Amino acid sequence: MKTIKQNLAGILLCILIAAAATFLSSLHIGSFSFEIIGAPVFAILTGMLATLAAPKLSGHTLFVGGIRFTSKKILQWAVIILGFSMNLGTVVKVGGKSLPIIISTISISLITAFVMMKVLKIDSKIACLIGVGSSICGGSAIAATAPVIEADDEEVAQSISVIFLFNVLAALIFPSLGHAIGLGSEGFAVFAGTAVNDTSSVTAAASTAEGIYGIDGILSSAVTVKLTRTLAIIPITLALALYRTRKAKNQQGTGEGYSIKKIFPFFILFFAAASLITTIMGVLPESALTAGYTGAFVPSAKWLAKFFIAMAMGAIGLNTNIVKLIKNGKKPILLGLCCWTLITATSLLMQLATGIYSTEL
Repeated sequence: MKTIKQNLAGILLCILIAAAATFLSSLHIGSFSFEIIGAPVFAILTGMLATLAAPKLSGHTLFVGGIRFTSKKILQWAVIILGFSMNLGTVVKVGGKSLPIIISTISISLITAFVMMKVLKIDSKIACLIGVGSSICGGSAIAATAPVIEADDEEVAQSISVIFLFNVLAALIFPSLGHAIGLGSEGFAVFAGTAVNDTSSVTAAASTAEGIYGIDGILSSAVTVKLTRTLAIIPITLALALYRTRKAKNQQGTGEGYSIKKIFPFFILFFAAASLITTIMGVLPESALTAGYTGAFVPSAKWLAKFFIAMAMGAIGLNTNIVKLIKNGKKPILLGLCCWTLITATSLLMQLATGIYSTEL
Protein backbone atom coordinates (compact mmCIF):
# COMPACT_ATOMS: atom_id res chain seq x y z
CA MET A 1 0.00 0.00 0.00
CA LYS A 2 2.90 2.38 0.74
CA THR A 3 4.24 1.94 -2.81
CA ILE A 4 0.83 2.70 -4.30
CA LYS A 5 0.44 5.84 -2.17
CA GLN A 6 3.87 7.12 -3.23
CA ASN A 7 3.03 6.57 -6.89
CA LEU A 8 -0.64 7.55 -6.70
CA ALA A 9 -0.50 10.61 -8.99
CA GLY A 10 1.14 8.71 -11.85
CA ILE A 11 -1.22 5.76 -11.39
CA LEU A 12 -4.24 8.07 -11.47
CA LEU A 13 -2.94 9.67 -14.67
CA CYS A 14 -2.76 6.21 -16.27
CA ILE A 15 -6.25 5.38 -14.96
CA LEU A 16 -7.59 8.54 -16.63
CA ILE A 17 -5.92 7.59 -19.91
CA ALA A 18 -7.30 4.03 -19.66
CA ALA A 19 -10.80 5.31 -18.85
CA ALA A 20 -10.73 7.70 -21.80
CA ALA A 21 -9.40 4.95 -24.06
CA THR A 22 -12.08 2.52 -22.86
CA PHE A 23 -14.77 5.13 -23.55
CA LEU A 24 -13.40 5.87 -27.03
CA SER A 25 -13.31 2.16 -27.87
CA SER A 26 -17.03 1.89 -27.00
CA LEU A 27 -18.11 4.59 -29.46
CA HIS A 28 -19.86 3.98 -32.78
CA ILE A 29 -20.10 6.16 -35.87
CA GLY A 30 -22.82 4.75 -38.06
CA SER A 31 -21.98 1.08 -38.58
CA PHE A 32 -18.33 1.57 -37.61
CA SER A 33 -17.37 0.49 -34.09
CA PHE A 34 -14.23 1.87 -32.47
CA GLU A 35 -14.02 -1.41 -30.57
CA ILE A 36 -12.10 -2.64 -33.62
CA ILE A 37 -9.28 -0.25 -32.69
CA GLY A 38 -9.43 -1.24 -29.04
CA ALA A 39 -8.80 0.52 -25.73
CA PRO A 40 -5.10 -0.50 -25.51
CA VAL A 41 -4.30 1.15 -28.85
CA PHE A 42 -6.22 4.31 -27.91
CA ALA A 43 -4.28 4.33 -24.64
CA ILE A 44 -0.92 4.14 -26.44
CA LEU A 45 -1.85 6.98 -28.77
CA THR A 46 -3.24 9.12 -25.95
CA GLY A 47 -0.05 8.67 -23.93
CA MET A 48 2.15 9.51 -26.90
CA LEU A 49 0.12 12.63 -27.76
CA ALA A 50 0.23 13.76 -24.13
CA THR A 51 4.04 13.45 -24.15
CA LEU A 52 4.28 15.38 -27.43
CA ALA A 53 2.05 18.15 -26.03
CA ALA A 54 3.82 18.25 -22.65
CA PRO A 55 7.31 16.72 -22.98
CA LYS A 56 8.10 17.10 -19.27
CA LEU A 57 4.91 15.37 -18.13
CA SER A 58 6.16 11.79 -17.88
CA GLY A 59 9.42 12.88 -16.23
CA HIS A 60 7.76 15.09 -13.61
CA THR A 61 8.54 13.94 -10.07
CA LEU A 62 4.81 13.85 -9.32
CA PHE A 63 4.09 11.31 -12.05
CA VAL A 64 7.29 9.44 -12.97
CA GLY A 65 7.08 6.82 -10.20
CA GLY A 66 3.46 5.97 -10.88
CA ILE A 67 4.00 5.77 -14.64
CA ARG A 68 6.92 3.37 -14.13
CA PHE A 69 4.90 1.35 -11.59
CA THR A 70 1.97 1.07 -14.02
CA SER A 71 4.09 0.00 -16.99
CA LYS A 72 5.74 -2.74 -14.92
CA LYS A 73 3.64 -3.92 -11.97
CA ILE A 74 0.12 -3.16 -13.22
CA LEU A 75 0.91 -5.00 -16.45
CA GLN A 76 2.07 -8.04 -14.49
CA TRP A 77 -1.11 -7.92 -12.41
CA ALA A 78 -3.11 -7.82 -15.63
CA VAL A 79 -1.41 -10.98 -16.87
CA ILE A 80 -1.96 -12.71 -13.51
CA ILE A 81 -5.67 -11.80 -13.53
CA LEU A 82 -5.92 -13.11 -17.09
CA GLY A 83 -4.91 -16.48 -15.65
CA PHE A 84 -8.38 -16.79 -14.14
CA SER A 85 -9.80 -17.04 -17.69
CA MET A 86 -7.32 -19.72 -18.71
CA ASN A 87 -7.65 -23.48 -18.29
CA LEU A 88 -4.28 -25.20 -17.88
CA GLY A 89 -5.28 -27.73 -20.52
CA THR A 90 -5.37 -24.86 -22.98
CA VAL A 91 -2.00 -23.62 -21.69
CA VAL A 92 -0.36 -26.95 -22.47
CA LYS A 93 -2.12 -27.28 -25.83
CA VAL A 94 -1.45 -23.76 -27.12
CA GLY A 95 1.99 -23.25 -25.59
CA GLY A 96 3.31 -26.63 -26.67
CA LYS A 97 1.82 -26.37 -30.13
CA SER A 98 3.55 -23.04 -30.73
CA LEU A 99 6.99 -24.17 -29.48
CA PRO A 100 8.53 -24.80 -32.95
CA ILE A 101 7.40 -21.31 -34.04
CA ILE A 102 8.80 -19.74 -30.87
CA ILE A 103 12.20 -21.39 -31.38
CA SER A 104 12.25 -20.31 -35.03
CA THR A 105 11.37 -16.67 -34.36
CA ILE A 106 13.91 -16.36 -31.54
CA SER A 107 16.64 -17.90 -33.69
CA ILE A 108 15.96 -15.68 -36.73
CA SER A 109 15.96 -12.54 -34.60
CA LEU A 110 19.28 -13.31 -32.88
CA ILE A 111 20.93 -14.26 -36.19
CA THR A 112 19.59 -11.09 -37.84
CA ALA A 113 20.88 -8.91 -34.98
CA PHE A 114 24.35 -10.47 -35.29
CA VAL A 115 24.51 -10.07 -39.07
CA MET A 116 23.18 -6.49 -39.04
CA MET A 117 25.63 -5.57 -36.28
CA LYS A 118 28.46 -6.53 -38.66
CA VAL A 119 26.93 -4.95 -41.77
CA LEU A 120 25.84 -1.65 -40.20
CA LYS A 121 28.71 -1.51 -37.68
CA ILE A 122 26.30 -1.07 -34.77
CA ASP A 123 27.57 -1.17 -31.19
CA SER A 124 27.57 -4.80 -30.09
CA LYS A 125 25.71 -4.14 -26.84
CA ILE A 126 22.89 -2.24 -28.57
CA ALA A 127 22.65 -4.99 -31.21
CA CYS A 128 22.49 -7.63 -28.49
CA LEU A 129 19.78 -5.77 -26.55
CA ILE A 130 17.62 -5.16 -29.64
CA GLY A 131 18.04 -8.76 -30.80
CA VAL A 132 17.09 -10.20 -27.41
CA GLY A 133 14.29 -7.67 -26.90
CA SER A 134 12.79 -8.39 -30.32
CA SER A 135 13.03 -12.16 -29.99
CA ILE A 136 11.86 -12.73 -26.42
CA CYS A 137 9.89 -10.14 -24.50
CA GLY A 138 10.89 -6.61 -25.26
CA GLY A 139 11.74 -4.34 -22.34
CA SER A 140 11.79 -7.18 -19.79
CA ALA A 141 14.41 -9.08 -21.77
CA ILE A 142 16.44 -5.90 -22.26
CA ALA A 143 16.27 -5.13 -18.53
CA ALA A 144 17.40 -8.67 -17.71
CA THR A 145 20.19 -8.70 -20.29
CA ALA A 146 21.63 -5.20 -19.74
CA PRO A 147 23.45 -5.89 -16.45
CA VAL A 148 24.86 -9.14 -17.81
CA ILE A 149 26.55 -7.45 -20.79
CA GLU A 150 27.26 -4.28 -18.75
CA ALA A 151 25.25 -1.98 -21.02
CA ASP A 152 24.97 1.65 -19.90
CA ASP A 153 21.76 3.65 -19.42
CA GLU A 154 21.98 5.33 -22.83
CA GLU A 155 22.33 1.97 -24.62
CA VAL A 156 19.42 0.54 -22.65
CA ALA A 157 17.22 3.59 -23.31
CA GLN A 158 17.95 3.53 -27.05
CA SER A 159 17.23 -0.20 -27.30
CA ILE A 160 13.98 0.03 -25.35
CA SER A 161 12.86 2.99 -27.50
CA VAL A 162 13.38 0.92 -30.65
CA ILE A 163 11.43 -1.99 -29.18
CA PHE A 164 8.60 0.31 -28.08
CA LEU A 165 8.37 1.80 -31.59
CA PHE A 166 7.70 -1.60 -33.14
CA ASN A 167 5.44 -2.56 -30.23
CA VAL A 168 3.20 0.39 -31.10
CA LEU A 169 3.26 -0.46 -34.81
CA ALA A 170 2.40 -4.09 -34.07
CA ALA A 171 -0.51 -3.13 -31.83
CA LEU A 172 -1.85 -0.81 -34.55
CA ILE A 173 -1.24 -3.00 -37.61
CA PHE A 174 -1.30 -6.68 -36.68
CA PRO A 175 -4.99 -7.16 -35.71
CA SER A 176 -6.28 -5.87 -39.06
CA LEU A 177 -3.41 -7.50 -40.97
CA GLY A 178 -4.04 -10.90 -39.42
CA HIS A 179 -7.74 -10.77 -40.22
CA ALA A 180 -7.11 -9.51 -43.76
CA ILE A 181 -4.68 -12.32 -44.67
CA GLY A 182 -7.01 -15.02 -43.36
CA LEU A 183 -5.43 -15.99 -40.06
CA GLY A 184 -7.80 -18.03 -37.92
CA SER A 185 -8.42 -16.97 -34.32
CA GLU A 186 -5.92 -19.53 -33.01
CA GLY A 187 -3.52 -18.57 -35.78
CA PHE A 188 -3.70 -14.93 -34.74
CA ALA A 189 -3.13 -15.81 -31.08
CA VAL A 190 0.06 -17.65 -32.07
CA PHE A 191 1.00 -14.82 -34.43
CA ALA A 192 0.63 -12.18 -31.70
CA GLY A 193 2.40 -14.33 -29.13
CA THR A 194 5.40 -15.05 -31.36
CA ALA A 195 5.75 -11.97 -33.59
CA VAL A 196 5.08 -9.06 -31.19
CA ASN A 197 8.00 -7.96 -29.03
CA ASP A 198 6.62 -7.02 -25.63
CA THR A 199 3.93 -8.55 -23.42
CA SER A 200 2.05 -5.24 -23.28
CA SER A 201 1.75 -5.02 -27.06
CA VAL A 202 0.89 -8.72 -27.36
CA THR A 203 -2.04 -8.12 -25.06
CA ALA A 204 -3.00 -4.91 -26.90
CA ALA A 205 -2.95 -6.59 -30.31
CA ALA A 206 -4.80 -9.68 -29.09
CA SER A 207 -7.39 -7.64 -27.21
CA THR A 208 -8.10 -5.57 -30.32
CA ALA A 209 -8.26 -8.76 -32.41
CA GLU A 210 -11.02 -10.16 -30.19
CA GLY A 211 -13.19 -7.23 -31.27
CA ILE A 212 -12.35 -7.74 -34.96
CA TYR A 213 -12.85 -11.52 -34.92
CA GLY A 214 -15.77 -11.40 -32.50
CA ILE A 215 -14.29 -14.34 -30.57
CA ASP A 216 -13.18 -14.57 -26.94
CA GLY A 217 -10.06 -16.53 -26.07
CA ILE A 218 -7.58 -14.89 -28.45
CA LEU A 219 -6.19 -12.71 -25.67
CA SER A 220 -5.71 -15.55 -23.19
CA SER A 221 -4.15 -17.82 -25.81
CA ALA A 222 -1.80 -15.09 -27.09
CA VAL A 223 -0.62 -14.34 -23.54
CA THR A 224 -0.02 -18.06 -23.00
CA VAL A 225 2.14 -18.27 -26.13
CA LYS A 226 3.96 -15.09 -25.07
CA LEU A 227 4.63 -16.44 -21.58
CA THR A 228 5.99 -19.66 -23.08
CA ARG A 229 8.28 -17.51 -25.22
CA THR A 230 9.27 -15.41 -22.20
CA LEU A 231 10.88 -18.44 -20.58
CA ALA A 232 13.67 -18.13 -23.16
CA ILE A 233 15.00 -15.26 -21.01
CA ILE A 234 16.49 -17.88 -18.71
CA PRO A 235 18.76 -19.90 -21.05
CA ILE A 236 19.78 -16.90 -23.17
CA THR A 237 20.62 -14.63 -20.24
CA LEU A 238 22.39 -17.41 -18.38
CA ALA A 239 24.44 -18.12 -21.51
CA LEU A 240 25.39 -14.44 -21.74
CA ALA A 241 26.23 -14.42 -18.02
CA LEU A 242 28.50 -17.44 -18.42
CA TYR A 243 30.17 -15.80 -21.42
CA ARG A 244 30.78 -12.53 -19.58
CA THR A 245 31.97 -14.34 -16.45
CA ARG A 246 34.45 -16.43 -18.42
CA LYS A 247 35.65 -13.32 -20.25
CA ALA A 248 36.12 -11.49 -16.95
CA LYS A 249 38.06 -14.41 -15.48
CA ASN A 250 40.30 -14.57 -18.52
CA GLN A 251 40.99 -10.81 -18.40
CA GLN A 252 41.15 -10.16 -14.66
CA GLY A 253 41.24 -13.53 -12.97
CA THR A 254 37.83 -12.89 -11.36
CA GLY A 255 34.21 -13.06 -12.40
CA GLU A 256 30.85 -12.05 -10.99
CA GLY A 257 28.01 -14.49 -10.47
CA TYR A 258 24.48 -13.87 -11.67
CA SER A 259 21.33 -14.69 -9.71
CA ILE A 260 18.40 -16.37 -11.43
CA LYS A 261 16.14 -14.23 -9.20
CA LYS A 262 17.11 -11.22 -11.33
CA ILE A 263 15.93 -12.75 -14.59
CA PHE A 264 13.08 -15.14 -13.85
CA PRO A 265 9.63 -13.61 -14.52
CA PHE A 266 7.96 -14.81 -11.30
CA PHE A 267 4.56 -13.43 -12.28
CA ILE A 268 4.30 -16.48 -14.56
CA LEU A 269 3.98 -18.62 -11.42
CA PHE A 270 0.99 -16.56 -10.24
CA PHE A 271 -0.54 -16.73 -13.72
CA ALA A 272 -0.21 -20.53 -13.52
CA ALA A 273 -1.76 -20.55 -10.03
CA ALA A 274 -4.75 -18.54 -11.26
CA SER A 275 -5.08 -20.92 -14.20
CA LEU A 276 -4.93 -23.89 -11.83
CA ILE A 277 -7.86 -22.48 -9.84
CA THR A 278 -9.91 -22.10 -13.03
CA THR A 279 -8.93 -25.60 -14.16
CA ILE A 280 -10.05 -27.09 -10.84
CA MET A 281 -13.31 -25.16 -10.95
CA GLY A 282 -13.87 -26.45 -14.47
CA VAL A 283 -13.65 -30.12 -13.46
CA LEU A 284 -15.77 -29.80 -10.29
CA PRO A 285 -19.42 -30.92 -10.44
CA GLU A 286 -21.79 -28.23 -11.63
CA SER A 287 -23.06 -26.16 -8.72
CA ALA A 288 -24.01 -22.61 -7.74
CA LEU A 289 -20.36 -22.00 -6.86
CA THR A 290 -18.92 -23.12 -10.19
CA ALA A 291 -21.71 -21.40 -12.12
CA GLY A 292 -21.07 -18.15 -10.29
CA TYR A 293 -17.33 -18.48 -10.88
CA THR A 294 -17.57 -18.97 -14.64
CA GLY A 295 -20.62 -16.76 -15.12
CA ALA A 296 -19.65 -13.71 -13.05
CA PHE A 297 -16.12 -13.83 -11.68
CA VAL A 298 -14.25 -14.84 -14.84
CA PRO A 299 -15.82 -12.16 -17.10
CA SER A 300 -15.22 -9.51 -14.41
CA ALA A 301 -11.60 -10.59 -14.03
CA LYS A 302 -11.10 -10.43 -17.78
CA TRP A 303 -12.55 -6.90 -17.96
CA LEU A 304 -10.28 -5.77 -15.12
CA ALA A 305 -7.28 -7.34 -16.85
CA LYS A 306 -8.08 -5.46 -20.07
CA PHE A 307 -8.43 -2.18 -18.15
CA PHE A 308 -5.07 -2.77 -16.48
CA ILE A 309 -3.61 -3.48 -19.92
CA ALA A 310 -4.93 -0.13 -21.17
CA MET A 311 -3.33 1.56 -18.15
CA ALA A 312 0.02 -0.08 -18.90
CA MET A 313 -0.16 0.84 -22.57
CA GLY A 314 -0.93 4.43 -21.61
CA ALA A 315 2.15 4.46 -19.39
CA ILE A 316 4.28 3.11 -22.23
CA GLY A 317 2.89 5.77 -24.55
CA LEU A 318 3.83 8.44 -22.01
CA ASN A 319 7.42 7.15 -22.05
CA THR A 320 7.71 7.07 -25.84
CA ASN A 321 9.24 10.06 -27.63
CA ILE A 322 8.91 9.23 -31.31
CA VAL A 323 10.54 12.46 -32.54
CA LYS A 324 13.71 11.97 -30.47
CA LEU A 325 13.78 8.30 -31.36
CA ILE A 326 13.77 8.99 -35.10
CA LYS A 327 16.39 11.73 -34.85
CA ASN A 328 18.92 9.78 -32.77
CA GLY A 329 18.60 6.16 -33.78
CA LYS A 330 18.50 5.49 -37.52
CA LYS A 331 20.76 2.42 -37.47
CA PRO A 332 19.15 0.86 -34.35
CA ILE A 333 15.71 1.50 -35.86
CA LEU A 334 16.81 -0.23 -39.09
CA LEU A 335 18.10 -3.16 -37.03
CA GLY A 336 14.81 -3.33 -35.11
CA LEU A 337 12.85 -3.16 -38.37
CA CYS A 338 14.84 -6.07 -39.86
CA CYS A 339 14.36 -8.21 -36.74
CA TRP A 340 10.64 -7.36 -36.55
CA THR A 341 10.01 -8.00 -40.25
CA LEU A 342 11.81 -11.35 -40.30
CA ILE A 343 10.17 -12.48 -37.06
CA THR A 344 6.77 -11.63 -38.58
CA ALA A 345 7.53 -13.53 -41.80
CA THR A 346 8.97 -16.51 -39.92
CA SER A 347 5.94 -16.74 -37.62
CA LEU A 348 3.53 -16.78 -40.58
CA LEU A 349 5.62 -19.24 -42.63
CA MET A 350 6.02 -21.62 -39.69
CA GLN A 351 2.28 -21.47 -39.08
CA LEU A 352 1.70 -22.50 -42.69
CA ALA A 353 4.22 -25.32 -42.29
CA THR A 354 2.65 -26.60 -39.05
CA GLY A 355 -0.98 -26.16 -40.12
CA ILE A 356 -1.91 -23.59 -37.45
CA TYR A 357 -2.43 -20.68 -39.89
CA SER A 358 -6.20 -20.93 -40.41
CA THR A 359 -7.25 -22.85 -37.30
CA GLU A 360 -9.89 -21.54 -34.92
CA LEU A 361 -10.05 -21.56 -31.14
